[in-house]
Amino acid sequence: MGSVGVLILFMVLGAVICAKARVAMGAVVFSLIALVLFIATPVGAGLPDAISTFVSAFDQAATPALNGAGASSGSGQ
Repeated sequence: MGSVGVLILFMVLGAVICAKARVAMGAVVFSLIALVLFIATPVGAGLPDAISTFVSAFDQAATPALNGAGASSGSGQ
């Protein structure tokens, strides 16, 4: 698995070529394969946790506003 960087580079290049040729599904497939290969590396191993933390923080910030708990009492609502 030492050449995973080269595989990721080829996947990104494939996605760019497909996007230039207006083949959307090919670009999506190449991008997903590149993402899976990146997560398999030690550098990308923390990506799922980082995304989970970001989504959790966004959810905690948005929930009071969506539930109406953030509205002030003087706003006439």
